[in-house]
Order: sequence, then structure tokens, then C-alpha cells
Amino acid sequence: MIDILVVGSSGLVGSAILKKLSGSGRAVVGITSKDADLRVLNGTLEILEKYKPKYLIDCAAKVGGIKFNDAHPVDFFLDNIDIQNNLMRAAHKVGVERFVFLGSSCIYPRLAPQPINEDSLMTGPLEPTNSAYAMAKIAGIQLIDSYRKQFGHQWISIMPTNVYGPNDNFKLETSHVIPALISKFVSAKFSDAKEVEIWGTGNAYREFIFSEDLASAVLFCLENYDKNGPINVGTGKEISISKLASLIADIMKFSGEIRFNDLYPDGTPRKLLDLSRINELGWKPKIGLREGLEATIEWYISSLKTKGAL
Repeated sequence: MIDILVVGSSGLVGSAILKKLSGSGRAVVGITSKDADLRVLNGTLEILEKYKPKYLIDCAAKVGGIKFNDAHPVDFFLDNIDIQNNLMRAAHKVGVERFVFLGSSCIYPRLAPQPINEDSLMTGPLEPTNSAYAMAKIAGIQLIDSYRKQFGHQWISIMPTNVYGPNDNFKLETSHVIPALISKFVSAKFSDAKEVEIWGTGNAYREFIFSEDLASAVLFCLENYDKNGPINVGTGKEISISKLASLIADIMKFSGEIRFNDLYPDGTPRKLLDLSRINELGWKPKIGLREGLEATIEWYISSLKTKGAL
């Protein structure tokens, strides 16, 4: 039996959690899709029977940016439903004491009052471009609460704002906004391009949290939060996509034109989380946006050089 099993440990959030836990003295194991196909119940049961963790942190999910979400709603709904359902079934069977389910701020209504309180859940229509993914995550929250009610499990749901950092997905076809922007500006800088095209109008506002801060919040909630419903995690600060693009350009010392293509959707116009619940428990983020972006850009450029891509 191990202390903590981190599922989805090679991804953005999972890798940050493993890094945070290194040297903690706890018996920690990370698993990835290479270890088990979590969409299949038998394989999921086998991997949990093998480790029998006391705590399980679920960072496994099918994720992607607006365009990819919008084009593949069936995949995003079914894959995420299967992954979380199988993990919770298997966790219940092997007696996992604490299950941490990681969702997304896209669970909240598209036009929810700002900043978005946890009680806004299911009070209005979702953003259409990622509603399938959001519904899967809402179902995960309900299943966590159902296990709490029926079996008395101390399982919880954490809803982070937009996450970024090392080990993110930087492929333009499937990535979220920050890695997509970093990829474009790095490419432009090293190819001496004269302009960078940004999808959307640039007018949407988003809140971003560095992966190390989210890892800190997850481990904090593991020890300090035990209630029904989601708990928001973010920074409490927002920025327009146009200003975000300018900030990344400044860090990269890119002096070319930034052109916005409004043929692509903006998604939710504004998405800022109310952090009262987690702040009252005693957690706050430590890493500012510029500092986090600089670290992420440095990591990405280093990874490209290691691969011989720069």
C-alpha cells in the first residue's frame, strides 16, 4: 500500500504535484496512460489493486483548447466520463480514503456573475464550445458527492482556473491559450517572422494559475478541505487575451505585429473565480503571471533545444 497515487502524472498538473511531493518522505507513485487505459474498467481496477493508495489525486483527463473541444464533443464527453467513473469505482473497491477530483472552471455558466462563486454551478447555460467537457466534469462533481453521501467517503472536488506551466501541451491544434501563444511567439522569434496571428478578438478575459501554485493548492485541500461541492482555486487576477499576448511578446522581445483573427471564437467572455472559500482556509497563490510565464517560456525553449527543434 502506498500513501499517494497521482493519476495523470506526466501532464501539466500531475507532474507539478509529483515535483511538490518529492522529498516529502511519503510513498508516492505516479501513473500515466502508458501504465493503464483508464477508459477501461478492468485495467483501472488492476492498477489500483496493485498500489492500494491511501490517497488518490486524479489529474487524468482528455483536455484541449477551444477549437479542439468544439470539434470533438463526443470524445471529450465520453473519454472523461469513462476515466473518472472507472477511477472512482476502482477507488471505492480498494478503499481509497481521500480521492481528489480535479475539474475545471468551465463548469460554470457562460455568463455567470463575476467573480464566480461555487454556488453558481448549474445556474445558467454553459459555454457552447466546451459544454461537453464541462458536463463531464459536472458529472464528476456529482459522483464525488454521491460517494460522500452513500458511503461516507472523504472525497473532494477542486475546480482550478486556467492552468499553465512546464510539461504543458504546446501543440497548436490541441493546446490551451497560454501554451498556444508561447508556441507562436517562440516560433516567430526564432524564425524572424514579422507577425503573429492570435485566434479570436483578444477581448476575452481570463484568469491563470501557474502549475506549481495549483499543485500547492491541491495538497493543501487534501489536508484541509472535506465538504460537498467544488472548491475554486485561482489567483483572483484576470487579464485580457490581447494584453496576455503583449506580455508574452515583451518577454520574448518580439517586436513584430500581433494580429487578431476574429473568425475564431473567443469562448466565454470573462471567467474570474471567487476564491473566498479557499482563502478563508488559509491558502493563497505565490507566483505572479509574468514570473510564471518566464519560467514556462524558459522550459519550453529548453525542451525544443533538447529535441533539436531549435
